[in-house]
Amino acid sequence: MLKTLLLATLAVVSVAQTSSGIMSADTKRVGSRLACLCKACNNTVGDCLMLDCGYCRPVREHIAALQAQGKDDQTIVDQIVAETGKQALAAPPTEGFSLLAWVMPAVASLLGLGVVLLVVRKLMQRPKLAPANVDPELLNRYKATIDKDLDDLDA
Repeated sequence: MLKTLLLATLAVVSVAQTSSGIMSADTKRVGSRLACLCKACNNTVGDCLMLDCGYCRPVREHIAALQAQGKDDQTIVDQIVAETGKQALAAPPTEGFSLLAWVMPAVASLLGLGVVLLVVRKLMQRPKLAPANVDPELLNRYKATIDKDLDDLDA
């Protein structure tokens, strides 16, 4: 009984010694610009919901430490990108070859729309029919057959 009480007290004291894991709004703002690289989710550091994420927790602590030093958001992001590479960014940069990631969806959409319009225009064009040169005798024979068939239906 005494051992259980002692263990429970020790557990409460040790839990109180750990950080709460609650991040500040400033840390979340900077973390939303950085991708979580834990390979288990597709979130940002600011919104990764995994408990004890092996990547986000240290990065969040690093962000908070840099903010405590008075560094601005862009400087913090640049420093983390310098340490881990461009894959740390949540969105690709808008310069150089990475600019294609921003431009290509619009270009592909416009090209697709152009192809659809060309196909619709092609399908909407009606072929020009040549005037029919029908033998009047043949036409009269068909009309007579149609009239006979209609008379048979009425009877």
